[in-house]
Amino acid sequence: MTEIRYIDDIPFQRETVLTVGTFDGIHQGHIVLMNRLVQKANKHNCRSVVVSFDPHPRSIIYAGDDGIRLLTTLEERSRHLSELGVDMLCVIPFTRDFSLQNSDEFVKNTLSNKIGLSYFIIGYDHHFGKNRDGNAQTLQKMSPHLDFEVEIVEKKEMGDLTISSTKIRQFLEVHGDVIRAEELLGRPYSFEGVVVHGDERGRTIGFPTANIQPSHRDKLIPKEGTYVIFAQLDGNIFQGMMNIGNRPTFNGLNKRIEVHLFSFDKQIYGQTLRVFLIERIRDEKKFNSLIELVNQLKLDKKRSLKILERHGIKIIK
Repeated sequence: MTEIRYIDDIPFQRETVLTVGTFDGIHQGHIVLMNRLVQKANKHNCRSVVVSFDPHPRSIIYAGDDGIRLLTTLEERSRHLSELGVDMLCVIPFTRDFSLQNSDEFVKNTLSNKIGLSYFIIGYDHHFGKNRDGNAQTLQKMSPHLDFEVEIVEKKEMGDLTISSTKIRQFLEVHGDVIRAEELLGRPYSFEGVVVHGDERGRTIGFPTANIQPSHRDKLIPKEGTYVIFAQLDGNIFQGMMNIGNRPTFNGLNKRIEVHLFSFDKQIYGQTLRVFLIERIRDEKKFNSLIELVNQLKLDKKRSLKILERHGIKIIK
């Protein structure tokens, strides 16, 4: 897949099947749309193009808020789109000035005149342009004048739940429900970070941990608690468990992400670890003694191994 960061660098090609959106998470609803995009392009001998934005539009439009936490960084989105067979990703820098452009101007001047457009694939509820004035219906009104066709992809549901990035964020941030998040994403939720130095208390009690500094400041980190995980390091897969929180047993003040990899005791400071979350098994807790903490960690490990076995996740070296 070709990735283009400047709109003027994209070669014009009339035979283009295109979609527009942030697509944070590349969840199962997005995947349905992308599959349709690629199928349409292959059928009509066109290129498939995804036009997306960076940073997330909400971080600019609602700049005074705390900011949105991302399910997928731009690099992660790019990787997932490539795996889905998309030909080209065009990333438009989202600025305050750009946000003032109405949908008609955007479709005509950018999509039709600069990129090229034969078919526009759009989600049933997607809005774009100043004040979110563009949608599937406005595209259908424009299409005869700019000579392109519009296809609307209907909502994707799982049971009685409509899949959305907002719903997935809620599951992760509010509930720590990585099982439901995985169902809507179609894969385990993951993040990556660099292993940094900690106080090495875990090593003294037989549970050495890798302290993770997330690689992207806006990446969503789930609710505090203890999680069953597997991790990827240098192409190898390791089983483990992870704690997110302030370490109340040690009177900690700052939130930390600590990963304990089973059957692993190497120094990996400065290396990048990707963590995949399988299940949240308990809240963070203040223990009355180190012995009580160690006993709980042993129980956590035993439970984690059973869960990992049930998921068929094995060590791969």
